[in-house]
Parts: sequence; structure tokens; C-alpha cells
Amino acid sequence: MNNSILVIDDEEIMREILETLLTREGYDVRLASTASEGLDLVRSMPFDAAIVDVMLPGMDGISALDELKKIDDDLPVLMITAFASVENAIAAMKRGAYDYITKPFKNDEVLVVLRNALAQRRLVAENKALRQNLQAHVNRFGDIIGRSPRMRQVFDLIIQAAPSRTTILINGESGTGKELIARALHQNSSRADRAFITVNSGNLPPDLLESNLFGHVKGAFTGAVYPKKGLFELADKGTIFFDEIGNIPVDTQAKLLRVIQEREFMRLGGVETIKVDVRIVAATNVDLRRMVEEGKFREDLYYRLHVITVELPPLRDRKDDIPLLVQHFLDKYAAENNKPGLELSPEALDLLFDYDWPGNVRELENAIERAVVLSTNARIDADLVPDHVRSSKRFQMPQFVVPPEGISFREVITDFEKRLIESTLEAAGGVQKRAAELLHIKPTTLNEMIKRHDIRPRRKKAANGAGASRPGGASPDVEDDEEVVGADRE
Repeated sequence: MNNSILVIDDEEIMREILETLLTREGYDVRLASTASEGLDLVRSMPFDAAIVDVMLPGMDGISALDELKKIDDDLPVLMITAFASVENAIAAMKRGAYDYITKPFKNDEVLVVLRNALAQRRLVAENKALRQNLQAHVNRFGDIIGRSPRMRQVFDLIIQAAPSRTTILINGESGTGKELIARALHQNSSRADRAFITVNSGNLPPDLLESNLFGHVKGAFTGAVYPKKGLFELADKGTIFFDEIGNIPVDTQAKLLRVIQEREFMRLGGVETIKVDVRIVAATNVDLRRMVEEGKFREDLYYRLHVITVELPPLRDRKDDIPLLVQHFLDKYAAENNKPGLELSPEALDLLFDYDWPGNVRELENAIERAVVLSTNARIDADLVPDHVRSSKRFQMPQFVVPPEGISFREVITDFEKRLIESTLEAAGGVQKRAAELLHIKPTTLNEMIKRHDIRPRRKKAANGAGASRPGGASPDVEDDEEVVGADRE
């Protein structure tokens, strides 16, 4: 569908020029000679952008801008005037104009500004759609954000499994949001108004862990001067979540198994059996089946936990969710830092898509929080994306076509190796040490390859602008972070 553009100008020749220019570019153009005529058109049909002359009969262009914004606040408006005054430009921009062009103008200038305005319009519309989509996904599952097929499967499983008392095991890498899934299971169950207690399984020594879980009686051990209830008692009628359950010592695993099977336990040092009704949800980022084979995890406990399993996908396997997650974190940290209306540029979003996020959603959240804190404009551009994300642009193997007469394997490999080194040096800003890290090779190895391929070094420019290359084209010291290698010599 072609973008619709409104032109409001009292000069017939100017309207004809703009109509011809924009129609030739494929735009659907509507013309008005007065502000009131243009406003009537905007009220009767949607427009994607407007071009308005500042000097109009009756209502002037600045006043028309105000009225256009009342009808459609997101409508980008370009102001055109024959009077190239800074005062008019400032007034128009302060009142919401997208940009300002003076007569006589160049056709290319108008087209470039208009394309940018339409791109911003699309970005605003996409952000609104994302926010609406976000609200539809947040209301039932708390802060779990997702619309990808993999996450829909997770949501369906939560809906089915939450009402039961069945023990659930959540498998997922670090940073995927396993505790959020556990909370969603609790909140969508009949236990939602009771306690949800998290146990960090690997942070405590065995004795202290058992004391926390089961409680103790007075005198159970040195320092036990008072009886204490354990987390299982506190979680009665609620849910207890074991984060990284694979870290629980084997002796404690036996006592946990009894709670699952018999719904009872004894406090440390006690003889009284305590009955509890607790739903157990466990999470792990390791292969418990392998731990069973290695004798590090009880097989009977494994099968008790493995009744219903939620497989939480890593972020690299659900890239479709990145825009929703980005918008959620933008809104969250923009509010915390009093920076409303922040948007991510398409270039920055592309970089986020190209990265594989080994730290998963938690790493993405940290990246967005950093960008929000460091941002000085409403638009977050690619320069605020962390360096390691920007420098890890996904590698794509070039396509080779082998001619009928064949091809020299050695020549192809040599040429490819040289181009790979040059591209990596460019991505590393010319710093050999960083380039070696990106290629996962030693700096000395990279240095030898640079010599072999005759990739000429050059120094960064000094403060006075003078460049200094090494005499004789000698290879630079690989440990010198100021050494820059590039194909273009000064």
C-alpha cells in the first residue's frame, strides 16, 4: 500500500511541483491550498505524512501544525518556507514538526527527509503494536514475555499443569527465566494466595541447608538455642521452588525424597513427624540424567521430579521474542530512570537479533538497562549496544561456485583467510589483540598470518592528525593495543 502524503501550500506551482515529485516516487498525494482545507482532508482520511507551508492565507502553517497534531499526534509534519529564519525553524520544531526545509529546495532533500519521516512513523506504529502485544502476554504470566511457538508451548503447559499438585521440573540454561516459570505455576494454581518460597540449593553447606529446609529443635546443634521452623513448614499449602536442584547434596536428597513421597519430615534433632501440603517445583541448568549415571544425583528422586518437565528454550532459539522483550525492558528501565518515550533504532535492533545471547534473557535485560542509563536522546542507536554484541555479527560462509574446469583449493583458502583477517581487523577497530580474541587464536598466530598475507599496518593518528607508520612495513607488536591494521594506507 502506497504512503499517503498531504501537501498544504497556497502556491499552485509549488503544489504541482510537489505532486509531480512525490507521485513519481509512488506516493499517494492529496493537495490543499489552505489550512482549513487540509485539516478537513486529515479528518476524513488517514495520512502518513504532511508537508505544510509556513505562510498560508488565513490560518498560518504553525497554527495548522498544532491542529494537525491534535487530530493525529504521531503524524510527521514537514514545514516548508521561503523565509529561512531560525526563529521559524525553532518554533516549528518545538511544536512538533518533524523537520524544516527552506525554499528553494532540492528534490532529493525533500525525498530524503520524507523517507526518514515515514520510517519514524512506522517505528512509532510498531512500538505501539509491541506495547499492545506485550500487555496481552504479561497479564497472565507475570514478567514472562513471549509469543514464539516455543514459548506458546510453555504457556500451554503452565495452564494445564498449574492447577495440579504434581511436582514439576524446569530445564533451562542460566538466564532463561526459570524462577519466573515457577512463579507463574504458583500464581495460576489454587495456592496463589499462599506462600511461594525459593530455595537457592547450592549456596549453603549441607547442615545449614537442612536446618533451613526442615527446621530444628532447641539443642539440635551448637548455637540452636531456640526451636526454628523450616521452609517446608512456612510453605505449607503453598509452593516451594528449588533453584538449581542438582546442587543439593546426596544425603539431603534422600530427605527431600521422603517429603515428596510421604508429605512429612522431622526437624533436625526432633522426633515428631510434621505433615505438610507443599507443591514442589524444581529447576536445573544441568543434565540430571547424566548426574544420575555419574552417581551424583539419586535416581529415585530424579524420577519423582521428572513427572512433568518444562523445557525452557534459550533466547537464541526464540529470536521472534526479542522485540517484545526489548520493549518490555525499555519501558521498565525508562520508567525507573525517568526517561519516558525511549525507542530502539532499527540498526540497534538488528544487532540484537544477530547476537546469540549466551546469557539469555538476563543478558539482554542487562544490555537494555545499560543503554537506557547511558542514553542522552529518545532514540537508542547502535553505539549504545555493548561492544561484544556489536562485534559478534553473525558469520556467514560465502557461497562458492566451482567452474567446469575446476578451482585451486589452496588459492581459495588463502584468499578467504586473508579476507577473514581483514574483516575481523575492521570489526576490532584495527586492534590486533582484540581481533585475535574474536578469531579465538593467539595474538602471535594472528601476527604471523598478517605478515604472510602482507596486510599492511598503520598507526592511529596522533592528536595533531599526523600518522606514523613503521619503517620498512615491519609488523607491529601484537601486544600494543594502539596498533591499527588496515587495507588503506595513508
